[in-house]
Amino acid sequence: MNLNQNITENVRTALAEDVGAGDLTAQLVPADARAQARVISREMAVLCGQAWFTETFKQAAPSATVEWHAVEGDVMQVNQTIVTITGNARELLTAERTALNFLQLLSGTASTVKQYADALKGTKTKIVDSRKTIPGLRLAQKYAVTVGGGHNHRLALYDGILIKENHIATAGGIAPALAQAQAVKDAATDNPFAADAFVMVEVETLVQLTESLAAGAKLILLDNMSHDMIREAVAINMTFNNGEADLEVSGNVSLDNVRSYADLGVDRISSGSLTKHVRAVDYSMRMSRI
Repeated sequence: MNLNQNITENVRTALAEDVGAGDLTAQLVPADARAQARVISREMAVLCGQAWFTETFKQAAPSATVEWHAVEGDVMQVNQTIVTITGNARELLTAERTALNFLQLLSGTASTVKQYADALKGTKTKIVDSRKTIPGLRLAQKYAVTVGGGHNHRLALYDGILIKENHIATAGGIAPALAQAQAVKDAATDNPFAADAFVMVEVETLVQLTESLAAGAKLILLDNMSHDMIREAVAINMTFNNGEADLEVSGNVSLDNVRSYADLGVDRISSGSLTKHVRAVDYSMRMSRI
């Protein structure tokens, strides 16, 4: 499913959840009443989710017009009018909450990511997301990460191989797991993503790091390592093909410490908090009858 299809399905599911058999409260308004609504930002935030917002009105208020006054990725200022919607009052009322839910959530994700991306400016390190997303909204949140200036890790289990401790233990070690990874990719002829799937090894010790590099690993995740261990890991990596492998840091990453990890010389830093610990942006919709 591509992003546009996903947007349509996200909105359809959300409206079915919220509206169900019909919006009882909207019926307090005359059926032929028309209104204009404005969405206002109550705080500084990165605008994200325009397509989901517009699609909500397309489905719930098909006769409405949506006029944006900002561009996706813009930083909204306090009390800035973001978008104006004009149409049947009942339909606008029915669409309001679902539309705002998407806009607030995705803007919250993008705004958080921008803080991390800004903290890494001047370094080679990229901030990367994870699969720790809200169920049903993975593509939406992955999209919001890119709007905020971040990068996507694997989308799902079908388009990347991450060899973790349990895989290593049951496959018989790091080298056998890496060898099997290529065999799995070659055999997955019914999976169109398999050929381009990356292979990454997660390590918890410097011994495992050395084993991974010796086995030819090109992507290595340093899990919950101290700054001293990461510094040494970068040095060890340089002894194997002049640091050809990309090193990624994960675990206990926060806005307070993300720059300190980047300064150690790693290539990527991943954090589930980008999409898991999201605070919705405070957007408000105000309507008036016309």
